Amino acid sequence: MECSSLTTEGCLDMATTAGGPPDHGPRRQPLPEEVAAYVREMIISGDAVPGEYLRMDRIADAVGVSNTPVREGLLVLRSEGFVRLVPRRGFMVAPFSRRDLRDLFWFQAQLAGELAARAATRITSEQLRALDESVRLYEAAVMLGDDQRIADLGHSFHRHINLAAGAHRLALILGSAVRHLPNRFYAEIDGQVAATRIDHPALIDALRVGDASGRSASSPRPTASR
Repeated sequence: MECSSLTTEGCLDMATTAGGPPDHGPRRQPLPEEVAAYVREMIISGDAVPGEYLRMDRIADAVGVSNTPVREGLLVLRSEGFVRLVPRRGFMVAPFSRRDLRDLFWFQAQLAGELAARAATRITSEQLRALDESVRLYEAAVMLGDDQRIADLGHSFHRHINLAAGAHRLALILGSAVRHLPNRFYAEIDGQVAATRIDHPALIDALRVGDASGRSASSPRPTASR
């Protein structure tokens, strides 16, 4: 199922999740990853700008950890290209452009589309029922205005699909790419929730008939503005 056959917002939604074991509720991340997630969001939101040196003590206070996991988390971000380690100066925010952001979305959408295409050829009736239930719960969360529940259900929906794809290594690569963008970022895309309410049922329809080309999904929409 090619991502281009879904709405743009749907492609981005597909790209926010990766495969792996079924999700059994929120679990605390390892401390360095909590730090990395916090600083990533600072950088992408513009709270930390390119060229700025990051204060480890302030990050430690904000996340509620010691300096050791802060340094480990910043080293993770260094490996991802978000920060640079300057000798005798510390960690500095690396440049992050609009093009970089587009590239991240594009890469995630390509992997998510490939996983959905593979799932279309092997998904089971039980897995389809789980997706139907996810859509029902998503609608209920939207009616209640429960933003956290909406985000969690969107994550769970695509974990079901990625698990059905039977491509564990590819799903892990997607998961690595997904971590480059915080979940809150996706939720702030204009029209994301409304598009998801259309795209999820359309995606289930395509999966139900084994439509790996995505022709059963909804038509493309204009590119998201963010």
